[in-house]
Amino acid sequence: MTKLKIFKINALLIVFFGLATFNVLGQDLGHLRSFMQQGALPANQIPYGNNPKTGHYLNTGEAKIYYEIYGKGKPLVILHGGIVGSTYEMAQFIDSLSKSFQVIAISTRGHGKSEMGSERPSYERKAADVKAIIQAVTKDSVTILGFSDGAYTGYYFAKIYPEKIRKLIAIGAGEWKQGSREFAFTRKMLFSLDSLYFKQQLALMPESRKYDEWLLKTNQYYNSLTVGKEVLSAIQCPVLVMAGQLDQNAPLHTVIAAYEMIPHAQLSIIPNAPHPAFLVNFPAVWTSLIPFLKQ
Repeated sequence: MTKLKIFKINALLIVFFGLATFNVLGQDLGHLRSFMQQGALPANQIPYGNNPKTGHYLNTGEAKIYYEIYGKGKPLVILHGGIVGSTYEMAQFIDSLSKSFQVIAISTRGHGKSEMGSERPSYERKAADVKAIIQAVTKDSVTILGFSDGAYTGYYFAKIYPEKIRKLIAIGAGEWKQGSREFAFTRKMLFSLDSLYFKQQLALMPESRKYDEWLLKTNQYYNSLTVGKEVLSAIQCPVLVMAGQLDQNAPLHTVIAAYEMIPHAQLSIIPNAPHPAFLVNFPAVWTSLIPFLKQ
């Protein structure tokens, strides 16, 4: 990726936990990620999240969830960020990890080609979706790498299904206290950030007519949520807690608090990096990640 593309991705990802911040390091948030979608990609770029060559669906009870599989080896699940997130933002991880692992890249419900379903959005529901896909793909336990919303899903998965997880890499996800942020996403707000990107995302969605209802339910869930000792102290697998030093969405003190609550945790802080640290400094993230995977 070029530096310009990395900046554009970084800018839009910031809004998942910080829509009150309408600039990123002093830069405007206009016209951000439309280039990422199929049709705007270079001919040799894999359209992660919209790849008919390797895409699959699984009905997890009341929704069809979309996922893609790359590579061979021990299974490793990749979970993207929320609201503005997509599997494509995890491209560098998929490219690199699929050389040694069987990568299962899941579009979580309400994102990309996955259905929204009718249940109230929750991390327990997302964790159950992940479990169903894992059971459909492999009998083995997995490593999970999650960013932001995907990392919180990883925390809940590790708590609820300890027998299914070997290790967890959680990027940009600290202790979450109810009321510490206000969530009020609307279609108008998101389209004002990058209308072309969200038009493309809606075109992928099999239930786009339900998008406004889903946003409302998601806002309500996030505004009622606390992620603290009850969840984090129950995680028994090894966890690499990682964040950018300048993460506006998971501030450093919340990340350290999460690290201290998790019994078998390691901590990696990427200097001078914001929320999507891996898009700004992938070599530093990779250097921290590889020893943890090899242990």
